[in-house]
Amino acid sequence: MTDPITIVVGAVCLVVGAALVYFFLAGKSGSKLKDAEARLASAQSEAERIAQEAARQAENAKKEAVLEAKEEILALKQTSEAEEKKRKSELQSLENRIMQREESLDHRNDALDRREHQLSSLQGQLDRRKSDLDELFDRQSAELERIAGLSSDEAHDELLARVRSESVREEAQILRESEQRVRAQADKTAREIISTAIQRCAADQAGEITVTSVHIPSDDLKGRIIGREGRNIRTFEQVSGVSLVIDDTPETVVLSSFDPVRRETARVALENLIADGRIHPARIEELYKKAEALVAERVREAGEQAAFDAGIHDLHPELVKTLGALRYRTSFGQNVLQHSIQVSALCGIMASELGLDEAPAKRAGLLHDLGKAIDHEVEGPHAVIGADLARRHGERPEIVHAIEAHHADVDPDTVLDVLVMAADAISAARPGARRESAENYIKRLEKLEEISNAHEGVERTYAMQAGRELHVMVEPEKISDAQATVLAHDIAKQIEDEMEYPGQVRVVVIRESRAVDVAK
Repeated sequence: MTDPITIVVGAVCLVVGAALVYFFLAGKSGSKLKDAEARLASAQSEAERIAQEAARQAENAKKEAVLEAKEEILALKQTSEAEEKKRKSELQSLENRIMQREESLDHRNDALDRREHQLSSLQGQLDRRKSDLDELFDRQSAELERIAGLSSDEAHDELLARVRSESVREEAQILRESEQRVRAQADKTAREIISTAIQRCAADQAGEITVTSVHIPSDDLKGRIIGREGRNIRTFEQVSGVSLVIDDTPETVVLSSFDPVRRETARVALENLIADGRIHPARIEELYKKAEALVAERVREAGEQAAFDAGIHDLHPELVKTLGALRYRTSFGQNVLQHSIQVSALCGIMASELGLDEAPAKRAGLLHDLGKAIDHEVEGPHAVIGADLARRHGERPEIVHAIEAHHADVDPDTVLDVLVMAADAISAARPGARRESAENYIKRLEKLEEISNAHEGVERTYAMQAGRELHVMVEPEKISDAQATVLAHDIAKQIEDEMEYPGQVRVVVIRESRAVDVAK
């Protein structure tokens, strides 16, 4: 705030300065000097009056400022006294609460001391009672042993046997209930998915048979095929790597080789030689090279067609070639290439039913038997061979693992692995899809009966429905109804672990008891 005295002094100085300027501009004229002096005196008196007025106003302003300051100090003092009074009130309240808390804690400590004394007294009583009970228990145990004629160990063993028997019964009941509940839901879902897949995937049911014989117009050609001193047949076998068997079978020559592509190449070359009529070593080599190129082209086309049918367009050329070689490979009479295409379709259908991506499922299904094309050249299970081949040619890890796990050579741990296993089993187990030799069939039935008869309480076993169902007759006095459920589960589990079979084997445990009497 500006001081009033400063304002007044500034005004006086301004008036005096204006008068001096006026007189200076007026010049030194003698006639006007007196007027100037008069005006100067008037200005000075006016300035003194203004200064006195300003001093008076300044004094009044000073008094007002002092008065305002005193009022403000008084207000601050009153506020501080009110806050101090409030603070003292809060401190007093807090002090009262603390005193109450201390009194409550003292009461609790007294109560705890009394409770501790009571507990000590009770502990002494319990110790005395425990001693009395132990003594009473020993006397009762001795009396029971005397009455029952059993020692404590014998009684313990008998009780344990009874508990074990009851636990087996309860376990069987829980197992039966769990199996029924899970099977009801799982069978329904699995049946819907598999039936849908089978209905949507049509395939030929007649199994193909590997062609290993070549028809010739007459038996006279056999001598020409053998050649002078056997030179033609030796050349043919050396060039093709296939054994040529010529026996007394009329108008038939048999080709023998573990390599199906070589056998097909030799068949084409031999048919061309017979049609051409010129059979000699040079011609054999020439026609075999042509047959080799023709079969290689057929193999490539078969692989490309299979990949196209499965909707896969980015396979490595070597995988396409290996896949096409499956056209001439059979398994139990079933063409492996057609089986692979069918498994690919089934995998895609089941994956779509489950809400999964169809592309990897179809890819894994198409490539799952890749190793069968070269299993005669590389040692090991065909699933492992196929997985190694796919891994070398850049297939994704999940595809490789599904190939390797489809016969449980490694543990299946993804949905894709299980889909390939299920689709492979469906394709192989379709009626008429595969043939089985009588010898293997009999061995499989004998193995089923052997596994079942090895269990205690089994009286006899019958393999039914071509080994798809196993009826187990048990002795009723040794196997209870609850134990029959456990026995069926154990036999099924052992069959899964020790045998390989298409489809599934149903185990039926039959417990029959009869009471017979004769009326005379």
